[in-house]
Amino acid sequence: MAEITASMVKALREKTDAPMMECKKALAEAAGDLGKAEEILRVKLGSKASKAASRTAAEGVIAIHVSDDRKLAAIVELNSETDFVAKNDDFVGFSHELAKLVAEHCPADVDALSALQSSHGTSVEAHRTALVGKIGENMNIRRFERIEAEGQLASYLHGGSKIGVLVDLVGADEQLAKDLAMHIAASKPKSLDRRGVPEELIEAERRVATEKAAESGKPAEIVAKMVEGTVQKFLKEVTLLGQVFVKDDKLTIEQLLKQRQASVPRFVLYVVGEGMEKKTNDFAAEVAAQAAAAAAAR
Repeated sequence: MAEITASMVKALREKTDAPMMECKKALAEAAGDLGKAEEILRVKLGSKASKAASRTAAEGVIAIHVSDDRKLAAIVELNSETDFVAKNDDFVGFSHELAKLVAEHCPADVDALSALQSSHGTSVEAHRTALVGKIGENMNIRRFERIEAEGQLASYLHGGSKIGVLVDLVGADEQLAKDLAMHIAASKPKSLDRRGVPEELIEAERRVATEKAAESGKPAEIVAKMVEGTVQKFLKEVTLLGQVFVKDDKLTIEQLLKQRQASVPRFVLYVVGEGMEKKTNDFAAEVAAQAAAAAAAR
């Protein structure tokens, strides 16, 4: 049997908000597998077991550059160690320059972007290193995307540039494009439609639904329908076209676009720190370690 450590319990609790003892039991049942333990908790406790999964875990900003004709745009995530530095004018200015460079030069990856010349007459990497020395805190370029629109691009930044959206809208008008960008920031779809949802995510949802439905004691054919209904509901919630429009709960985005004879070929949603783990410092442990080191040095 796998050893269940306090750090494993803590990690599962932070991810799910489930009670500590429930986390420990789930980890024991899952033989220490964190992902499986989360599924077990979702079966037992419902959706509240995953409500913390979207918490951002790193600091920084999202920067966006859109061309004047709204046909070309770039979005960049620049990370910092603290939110204080994320508000620094030099840091924010650097993020804006990165977005413009991505739009204008179309670098293949972060390394290629880092090799480009900045407005300071040095490479982007040299500029980043100089800022690290000036500000006294590490920073890194995490990711970026560049879009050439089929229609017209709209952008939206929310929460002090913690959430950034680019959306390409064919047909309709600029106001609808802006409304869609705000909707995406609020509802955070994982993809445009069912085809963009990772199969492993769908299968995980199906496993949870199957176990929960099985507990109902209903006949197998009813259980199968319950599972399929749950999976379809999940797909509507995580796909842009399936979501209910935030400004009109009687319309899905798909229906809205059909009404307006418009389409969305693509969108990009960035949330600062999404999917990253934030380093937390245990002050008491640090003090104890320093005291122990001092005692050993005597």
